[in-house]
Amino acid sequence: MHFMIRSTTLVSLLVLFLAPPISAQIAFGGQPYGDKAEKRGMPPAAAVHLPAVDVATLMQEDAARAAQGLKGPFRFGFTHATDYTLQNSGSWFMMPNGDRVWRLQLLCPGALSINLQFSNYVIPEGARMFLYNQAGTVRGSYTAQSNPGHTAFGTAPLEGDRITVEYIEPPAVAGQGQLTISEVIHGYRLLGKSNDRSFGDSGPCNVNTICPEGDNWRQEIRSVAHVILGGGVCSGSLLNNCAQDSTPYFLTANHCTEGNTTNASWVFVFNWESAVCDPTGNAPMDHSITGCDKLFENPPSDASLLLLSSIPPPAYHPYFTGWDISGTAPDTVHCIHHPSGDIKKISHSNGPFDAQNVNMGNGPADCWHVPQWDSGTTEPGSSGSALWNQDHRLIGQLYGGQASCSNNINDYFGRFDSTYQHIAQWLGACGETLDGLDPELLVPLPTDAAITSINGVPANVCNSDSINPVVTLKNNGQSVLSSANINTLVDGILAGTMPWYGSLQPVQTVNVQLPAIHMASGLHQLRVTVSEPNQEADNNPLDNADSLRFMVNSPGIPVIVQLDLDRFGTETRWKISTPEGFVAYTGGPYTNSPNGYTVNAEVCLAHMCYTFTITDDVGDGICCDYGNGDYRILDTTGTSLLEGNGSFAFMQSDPFCVNWVGIDELQGTDVHVAPNPGTGLFRVVLPTARQQRSLRVLDAVGRVAWSGEVAPGTDRTEINLAHLMDGCYILVVEGGGRRAVQRIIVQH
Repeated sequence: MHFMIRSTTLVSLLVLFLAPPISAQIAFGGQPYGDKAEKRGMPPAAAVHLPAVDVATLMQEDAARAAQGLKGPFRFGFTHATDYTLQNSGSWFMMPNGDRVWRLQLLCPGALSINLQFSNYVIPEGARMFLYNQAGTVRGSYTAQSNPGHTAFGTAPLEGDRITVEYIEPPAVAGQGQLTISEVIHGYRLLGKSNDRSFGDSGPCNVNTICPEGDNWRQEIRSVAHVILGGGVCSGSLLNNCAQDSTPYFLTANHCTEGNTTNASWVFVFNWESAVCDPTGNAPMDHSITGCDKLFENPPSDASLLLLSSIPPPAYHPYFTGWDISGTAPDTVHCIHHPSGDIKKISHSNGPFDAQNVNMGNGPADCWHVPQWDSGTTEPGSSGSALWNQDHRLIGQLYGGQASCSNNINDYFGRFDSTYQHIAQWLGACGETLDGLDPELLVPLPTDAAITSINGVPANVCNSDSINPVVTLKNNGQSVLSSANINTLVDGILAGTMPWYGSLQPVQTVNVQLPAIHMASGLHQLRVTVSEPNQEADNNPLDNADSLRFMVNSPGIPVIVQLDLDRFGTETRWKISTPEGFVAYTGGPYTNSPNGYTVNAEVCLAHMCYTFTITDDVGDGICCDYGNGDYRILDTTGTSLLEGNGSFAFMQSDPFCVNWVGIDELQGTDVHVAPNPGTGLFRVVLPTARQQRSLRVLDAVGRVAWSGEVAPGTDRTEINLAHLMDGCYILVVEGGGRRAVQRIIVQH
């Protein structure tokens, strides 16, 4: 595993403002055939009966977890593992118009609700899927656009002890659909559905967000969603990023998501709020998005950063909350959440607050301590909910605590300032504080081109002295974008400018392949900017650039990181860092095993020194109470570059150096070019060799701009590049199985 360190300047403020609502819509309306099966001459749907559930035992287990201060996920359903497909279950019926209809009825005795997880969800264009219960409630239609980019799907709970799944396939796409119902969740608690103040299972001291307590927090309330993860629920919030481009980053708790691999079918429900303060009223749960990607899970601060499958549309009125990473203790705090899977609530505390490292049974975490709530509380289901300071900036997410309506003291929130260093590559670097983004307050700009991403550049370039970036160019303006200049800078020096021509409509993007860029081994920063859109001044220069850091290993040296794990592999992580602090590779966590096992991870490194760091989440290393774990780093000959016996506490860091065991590479410092920068005539000094060596000067596109040779026994030569335009060029010296690369700058 590895990651890049990415910094992004402010980009589009228009993405969400102009995004079509369909981008995040989950249901598309319409009616199934089977809800009126008898009138249509259809036979009853084939039915399957699932086993009964021991509700009393489940309730006891939930109460025991709550007593320990574990806030989530709040379990509302028991999960039945299933394997129901279009081929092995249900029944087909042919309609007079040629539509094929597949139906399957699921019966869960005593269930208050049923929701589903699909591990295989492939809906061809024109096909539709519905869910409905005996009360006549219909969900759908679900189509290919309900979970774009994923082949898994999940549904919100549908009330009742039996539901019917119906799939309709038109003749034009007959046989192309695929459905696998992998989990049927038997709901033994209802999420909401009461007429009294407590509404669902949450305590009576909770305060609805529509109450006066929420008046100063209307924007932040819109950022919070109810997360349904199969049979459990948590809370979380949309995060703003330095680009302020409405990318749907979502923060929740690590203990809600860790070990759960069904993220493509999780359901995020926005705006589930009572319309009146008291008594509590129910609300539709149709403002939902299905699916996300896990970007980073961080047990030491109990944080999980997700990327939703699509941007919440304007109809959801989303808000992307700001944040504070200064580490300054707040004066007052607010928390907005879904306690016990209930409708949205708000809590307030006047403090005082302090930082603590605590372990509530989910592993130790750096937290903000809320000693008591002055209004409201938190409960299981509130896990992952944001904590905001007096400046309306997020500073953490709920980890756990004893607080409840009957004993409203002690809650702990994982510190966002501890999380940020791990997720800065996505959120960007823009200082210690960032305000929230309200797309409803944005004003479109006439001409605005943006670079939204750089792709095709791995964090570690192995056995190559060049990269081939692909950048995403986006039109954030109101006019059609027909031309622009794309500029490439390497380590702060302009490497080239490429003109782009096309026809890009507002909010559309296009991937642009840039010319190959050659460079020496080592750590580099690539920055790509866009300028002169439509040969005019850009109305929003803040979104014109993206950048990233990466390592060139040329030649690359294969190295094996070998770990003998103890029984608890889920506690173990490692990383390899350069002297500059760049994290080249990471590994773990791993799975638990009764006898432990050996991990062999191959990485590609350069001829230089690194630091290897291994951590254990619990603080007992990987040896010796739960297995005789150890670790080592081996080169291609099996020689050990580093060894450790695994007997450490939370962390062990050791330096090691990699030596090339094959043909040596000329070090960049062995080749000297002067003057550099120069007007055209350069002196090249290099080590004396018995072999003839070739010299090539490459431009930013990789074309040979000059070539020559150095005779055997010669240690210097001159090259004349006066005919070349100003810019950055690459000198490549090769001979005798060795190579060196140096950058040359021409400035007339």
